[in-house]
Amino acid sequence: MSTLWSILIAILVGALIGWLAGILMKSKHGFWMNCLLGIIGGAVGSAIGSFLKIGGGWVVSLLLGIAGTVIVIAVVRLIMGKKW
Repeated sequence: MSTLWSILIAILVGALIGWLAGILMKSKHGFWMNCLLGIIGGAVGSAIGSFLKIGGGWVVSLLLGIAGTVIVIAVVRLIMGKKW
């Protein structure tokens, strides 16, 4: 698969993860902000997985992405206050 397709798929999956994490965290960021946080959270989850040497299929990657996004949303709430 080409690098461009890999990046596009990563962005789309990150947006999906952001949407799911926004529902789990009852976030009031709005759809687009949740998608952006999901993309960032996917990278955070991937870094956590690499650090802990957790790898596997797409299910593990999805769960790590959701965990990373939940962490990102929690950090944003700490910095920005409860309204976020």
